[in-house]
Amino acid sequence: MKDTGVDRLPQPFRAMILEPVLQLRGESSQADLRGNRSPEARLEEALGLSAAINLNIAHSGVVRVNSPKPATLFGDGKVAELAGIVASEDLDLVVIDHPLTPVQQRNLERRLKTKVIDRTGLILEIFGDRARTKEGRLQVDLAHLTWQKSRLVRSWTHLERQRGGAGFMGGPGETQIEADRRQIQDRIIALQKQLEQVRRTRDLHRKKRKKIPQPVVALVGYTNAGKSTLFNRMTESDVFAKDLLFATLDPTLRKVALPHGKEIILSDTVGFISDLPTHLVAAFRATLEEVLEADLILHVRDISHPDTEAQAEDVKKTLTDLGVDALTGAPIIEVWNKIDCLDPAYRDKLLEDAGDEGPIALSALTGEGIEQLYTRVDTFMAQHDDILTVKIPVADGALLAKLYQMAEVLERTDAEDFVTAEVRVSDKQRGPFRELYAAYL
Repeated sequence: MKDTGVDRLPQPFRAMILEPVLQLRGESSQADLRGNRSPEARLEEALGLSAAINLNIAHSGVVRVNSPKPATLFGDGKVAELAGIVASEDLDLVVIDHPLTPVQQRNLERRLKTKVIDRTGLILEIFGDRARTKEGRLQVDLAHLTWQKSRLVRSWTHLERQRGGAGFMGGPGETQIEADRRQIQDRIIALQKQLEQVRRTRDLHRKKRKKIPQPVVALVGYTNAGKSTLFNRMTESDVFAKDLLFATLDPTLRKVALPHGKEIILSDTVGFISDLPTHLVAAFRATLEEVLEADLILHVRDISHPDTEAQAEDVKKTLTDLGVDALTGAPIIEVWNKIDCLDPAYRDKLLEDAGDEGPIALSALTGEGIEQLYTRVDTFMAQHDDILTVKIPVADGALLAKLYQMAEVLERTDAEDFVTAEVRVSDKQRGPFRELYAAYL
């Protein structure tokens, strides 16, 4: 048994995973309120999330809810049935893949006589298990406390006690639940201050990076789309990559050399997921700001997944929530990953239809299509570059050495007194380069 942190699940647990399908009765049919993908696909994703923290899944299923109950979400008959399953299977945990109100969570725990968490709670458990850096742990704790604060709904009798006021004329004082809420709020404020320092530190790092010629390319995508595998393929790194939801939590940056010698900084980020709670996005904003500051975004999609279109929409929605859109954010290139998992005929058609301007179809695992990605990124980075010719005195070695740091030397001719070079200058370095080499252009 392993304790994963404050108020988080010990491992492993025998669990039941339920996928509620909430429906409203229309005139002619019933409509699923979360109808962007099938209930079976959502259940499969919930099982994948549960596997990410090694839960022992003893029972799972789709539960159709025609009339959601404010007190328990499910009807009395279904709750009684679930209580029987929990007792017979000796379950430690019930995961409801749907947001639960604090009252619903409390009532279900009382009726089922076991711990109950919703989708948000499950994601928080995974984040808590994955966080490795100080920043990651701060962000997880902030998200967890923000979620936990709303869960103080008099679950225990001690929360009904009152603390006495100060002095003879003092009032009844604050209830224990108010004291608990205040303590959580104090901790939230402290974490927010620490994360603000993290944000400032990252901002300083980004400002330093802006002074160097390497542009930043960020990998984004749905969780388990293969971002870390692609990152390892491009950077020859060994970042943790596994067929597991949320395998990556903390951001990683590495330099990558493109075919023509130009260098970029590649950033690997946490994967997105459907129905990601707003306060989770807010808590991880310090990490996701790497995406906001990127010069180019590569949207990695698992093209072999049955719900790849719905996953792509979820990623676009999260990017929009972060302030990245077609008008204000960095340009986005779609990368269709895992073509090695496709039927050969369909894969060949994808490669044929992609063309020079469309999405890039590749396999991060086998390396197929990687060269096309390099070429596309290289072409994008070069489209705003200046091609200049400079003539530098041979005696000025420092200025000549600086030339190789600030620009890509395309051609060089050495004479007795001067070195003539044709160079490519990036958009970032245009101003500083022209200022330094004004007399030699």
